[in-house]
Amino acid sequence: MLAMAINILWFLIALLCLCGVVALVIWGIENFIQPLPGKLKQGIWFIVLLLAVIAVLTMLAGGHGFSFR
Repeated sequence: MLAMAINILWFLIALLCLCGVVALVIWGIENFIQPLPGKLKQGIWFIVLLLAVIAVLTMLAGGHGFSFR
């Protein structure tokens, strides 16, 4: 049980880093190239959400698909 809690905390740290990188890339594209359409930004964040849900479900199912070790 403790191992799962530690994995969830690592997952949350990784998710924060991923969201930060995605937000930084979106900000850079919008400021230096051209504004992105709203639907495209929603699509990008939806893909990030899908990746997060898949990682959590893999962890809860007992798989080793998401691990930093």
